[in-house]
Amino acid sequence: MKSIITAFIILASTFNTVNSQEYYKGWHLGNLDSNQVYGTNINKTYKEIIQKSTPKRKIIVAVIDSGIDTTHEDLKSIIWTNKNEIPFNGIDDDKNGYVDDIHGWNFLGGKDGRNVGKDSYEGARIYYKLKKQFGTDSLDETKLDPVKLDQYKLYKKVSTQLDNQAKEASMYVMILKDIVAKIPSADSLLKSSLGKKDYTGDELQNFKNNDPAVGKARAIMLGLFQQTRQMENTNTNLISELMQFYEGEKSKVEALEKEPPHYRDDIVKDRYDDPQDKYYGNNDVMGTDASHGTHVSGIIAAIRDNQKGIDGIANNVEIMPVRAVPDGDEHDKDIANAIRYAVDNGAWVINMSFGKSFSPEKKWVDEAVRYAESKGVLLVHAAGNDAKNIDTEDNFPSRNFNNDTLKIFSNWITVGASGALSNDIAASFSNFGKREVNVFAPGVKIYSTIPGRNTYGDKDGTSMAAPVVSGIAALILSYYPELSPQQLIEILSRSSQKIDAVITKPGTDDQKTTLSELSMTGGIVDAFEAMKMAAKTKGARKITSAPPLKKK
Repeated sequence: MKSIITAFIILASTFNTVNSQEYYKGWHLGNLDSNQVYGTNINKTYKEIIQKSTPKRKIIVAVIDSGIDTTHEDLKSIIWTNKNEIPFNGIDDDKNGYVDDIHGWNFLGGKDGRNVGKDSYEGARIYYKLKKQFGTDSLDETKLDPVKLDQYKLYKKVSTQLDNQAKEASMYVMILKDIVAKIPSADSLLKSSLGKKDYTGDELQNFKNNDPAVGKARAIMLGLFQQTRQMENTNTNLISELMQFYEGEKSKVEALEKEPPHYRDDIVKDRYDDPQDKYYGNNDVMGTDASHGTHVSGIIAAIRDNQKGIDGIANNVEIMPVRAVPDGDEHDKDIANAIRYAVDNGAWVINMSFGKSFSPEKKWVDEAVRYAESKGVLLVHAAGNDAKNIDTEDNFPSRNFNNDTLKIFSNWITVGASGALSNDIAASFSNFGKREVNVFAPGVKIYSTIPGRNTYGDKDGTSMAAPVVSGIAALILSYYPELSPQQLIEILSRSSQKIDAVITKPGTDDQKTTLSELSMTGGIVDAFEAMKMAAKTKGARKITSAPPLKKK
């Protein structure tokens, strides 16, 4: 959402000049030769390879995210179902520790059915925890033992970052404050005038009314739809996303002055400091706001050729919803358990479109990633949307075991975001890193599913680029299941479209660079070339049945 709001606040004039024909719906499925876009060659792949082939295996892709609308018309038939669980009988039939996990699990839920929606940022959580030890005065570092010294250095680092974030967030709060104040009354008036609770930007654009008050309300809301480039989204979803962003930025402004509430603790009620306490949560995989996870899932596997919405990338997969990402920073324990749950229940690919700047329990996540590695599961991670170099700046979770760049997980691929056109090959918001980012994939104005049963819209972010890669990986695996995660990463990297052009460095207006300076491969993922290379690669995976469920 931050990339969308940034576009609304700062880059609106730039985005308004983008030709809608160049950024057509589903552009990421096209290619440069046929469609004049830096797409992924998916359409060509289906036309020239897939229709002549027979898939060997259905692949389960776990989506660790904010939640998924399992009732959406373009997703409901491909949502994973736990065949070993009898629905809603209140019994853990498969003895995996999770009662009635019919379509996945929610690690942000309480046994009473409540769910965590909003949560705090990790930096604030660390700051107030360590502040109780170190106070506000500077300490003599020479007198601290090694453990205390490391904690004190972290405390200072967090303090500095919170201060910097507060300064940036105050700008967003100041600019958005006026429009946030106007939206409720404008939206209420429009709902009354239109005679409906939900309306899209397209509907609003075609709506005519001679009442000056209604005209003013229309201008306010239509401006929000247009500048965020979400004309097909609904007012309900768009306002919810804007308010989440606004409240999140307000909490950053307040971070050094006010300890955040313990949102998760008050609902989940697990023993957070005990990594062995992992059988918590509930089976509500939709949660409080499934917009992000639903959009991600549609990119991977929205039903193809059904004349609805958008075609997903992979046509022989099931999506396993695992809810672990709130509106705020995810907790390391939830991510670790989400990874383990996905692995134990048969996922071969795990999409992780989330990230944060601090990871106090990284060892728990590392152990889960190592577990996934041992089971042959590919992890696909979004690089992040801060236009920063993650070779030198922290972005978690990461592929580096214990933060050691010489000890990397072999089943991990990190994805940056690219655009359709030559002037935004590297998206302006995308993180990058010649050492840490493997490949780029489409992540600008990606059209996909949105909660509401039959709703669709555009979103930007490396959160959209990662599922493009997850979808291609799952597509390859469905035809060549003998390929290991390591072979998949090699294929996706070597087959990528190498871009030699001089481009603008993310986060700058005029600094020039190349994609090879922003990533390991210097390329954009290419499904057609990847499928051809996969066909020539002798697989290293020993095919067995899906991984057995881990018993409680």
